[in-house]
Amino acid sequence: MTGKRYSDTQQRQLIPQKMVHSLLLFLLLILTVVSAQQHQYDDPSVTATMEKFSGYAIHEPHSFQLTSLSVDAQALQNQIDELAAFSDSPAPSVTRVLFTDNDVLGRRYVKTQMELAGLSVREDAVGNIFGRWDGLEPELAAVATGSHVDAIPYSGKYDGVVGVLGAIEAIRVLKRSGFKPRRPLEVISFTSEEPTRFGIGCLGSRLLAGSEDLANALKTTTDIQNVSFLDAARSAGYGKNEDNLSSVFLKKGTYSAFIELHIEQGPILEDEGISIGIVTAIAAPASLKVEFEGNGGHAGAVLMPNRNDAGLAASELALAVERHVLESGSIDTVGTVGILELHPGAINSIPSKSHLEIDTRDIDEERRNQVVEKIHQSAIKISETRGVKLSDFQVINQDPPALSDEAVIKAVEIATRELNLTSKLMISRAYHDSLFMARLSPMGMIFIPCYKGYSHKPEEFASIQDMSNGVKVLALTLAKLSSQLHLQK
Repeated sequence: MTGKRYSDTQQRQLIPQKMVHSLLLFLLLILTVVSAQQHQYDDPSVTATMEKFSGYAIHEPHSFQLTSLSVDAQALQNQIDELAAFSDSPAPSVTRVLFTDNDVLGRRYVKTQMELAGLSVREDAVGNIFGRWDGLEPELAAVATGSHVDAIPYSGKYDGVVGVLGAIEAIRVLKRSGFKPRRPLEVISFTSEEPTRFGIGCLGSRLLAGSEDLANALKTTTDIQNVSFLDAARSAGYGKNEDNLSSVFLKKGTYSAFIELHIEQGPILEDEGISIGIVTAIAAPASLKVEFEGNGGHAGAVLMPNRNDAGLAASELALAVERHVLESGSIDTVGTVGILELHPGAINSIPSKSHLEIDTRDIDEERRNQVVEKIHQSAIKISETRGVKLSDFQVINQDPPALSDEAVIKAVEIATRELNLTSKLMISRAYHDSLFMARLSPMGMIFIPCYKGYSHKPEEFASIQDMSNGVKVLALTLAKLSSQLHLQK
């Protein structure tokens, strides 16, 4: 039997057809393999295994474009202005002291903003507020950000507030961009960063970091009106059925990273025309209380050689503080006599008692502690020389400084560079909740300029543009940190 025969012309026509068919079959095979691989990567368990061994994300459905980072800066300014209205002093100053009526109203405002941003909100027994956005892998340790909204008497409306409302806006920025975090993101509004009412700074973050000494001390702590901390907390709706504040403690590793946005509270960024400060270390204070007692007496009747003047002893110690700080040889060492009170406080009476409260800070703990010891030795010597009694010398707190984490610094640096913003590595000489969050997780801070470096006064101000820059850097940093696979689990 003979097969079907084709003419030469027909054979020439069949050759291209066969090639086309073969090519189509090959392309179909390629597409099938790619599709199978894509479906394989859509299986979370397979993806997680591959990522674990490779160290890289296989695919990132949560990615976004920088051009999509849109900050509603005017809305943020409006929110800052609205929060500032909850104040015990008239505008433009702000006074919002822990657990007062206006503090409670301010807290409600923050919680409302968190809820409007789509965050799930919870509070602990001392009033730390948490707003959470669960990630694609909610079992991973969250990336946290935040600051505080309490305000010392007659201060400004940006200190701390930019780091809370700005953080909520950063979440909105990411949501508007279509970003989906791998790790959860959490915004924290810390209780009582300012020591105004109970004399304890960073009260909320200290407790989160597990300070058992503070948890026990707060059981008997009172304010100048003799209102206990626990009663004040209950009046604001917190800790109603518990005196054990250890429920506030968080385990180390609860967060994979913490990053705080804040106004600089100093003039460097504005003076140098730099958009972003990237904090490398936070100086920590040692707080001292000192009291002298003398004989007092009539300002005219007691002759100078016969005086034991507690006021002059306090003045001499204040000058000694300045001398010892300057002797340290470091510009990072600072000291301040913030309170100096004389008794009985009459123009025609020699002071019989004096009371000083001293703050000294440094990023080097040993150097700062040496200054504290020198101040103590000067107080002893002054009491002996002037014939007065050193009735009290207390180190109220002596917190260690904190270093920012290299990985967090790098994330901020990359974010700033990608946004084409100028930046500067710098030290924070004011202390912040980040100082204590560093005990729980890798930590970093982002500074933005503020007018003339003013803070803790009504003239405190940050421009809309500077706040917008800070929020963008924060948003992009949060995105980077929440997408990383090998932070704390």
